[in-house]
Amino acid sequence: MGETNMLAVLLGTTAFFAIGALWYGPLFGKPWQRLTGITMGDDGEVVTDGSAPRTRNPVWLIMLLCFAFEMLVVLTLGHLVAATQPSDRAIMMMAVGLGAAVMAPALGINYLYQMRPAKLFAIDAGYFVTGMAAAGGVFVAMT
Repeated sequence: MGETNMLAVLLGTTAFFAIGALWYGPLFGKPWQRLTGITMGDDGEVVTDGSAPRTRNPVWLIMLLCFAFEMLVVLTLGHLVAATQPSDRAIMMMAVGLGAAVMAPALGINYLYQMRPAKLFAIDAGYFVTGMAAAGGVFVAMT
């Protein structure tokens, strides 16, 4: 087994996080806010319409924890790449597979029980698949 490329993990996580900034900003921010009832106030605080629980965490902490969770998933990809020394195609299959066959279904199970809209699932699951594809692309570029 080879060493896990920690620089690729860091850059892959950064790519995943950057996709999130685009995904939940200009690309799907408005429909996501409408579907969740969550908006950002002028003071940087999270504001809800009452249909979503109000967070007491500051936005910077939410972002930091999201980055940490994304790093955990990308680190898992990094370990798989190090353990198997796959081709570029296989790296992308692993990355997209983690997003589409592990992360999205887990999210889907929760959304079914929470009775959340299918459009919200499509936005959030699409982010996971796209973010993991970006992380996979970083690993491909660095191998």
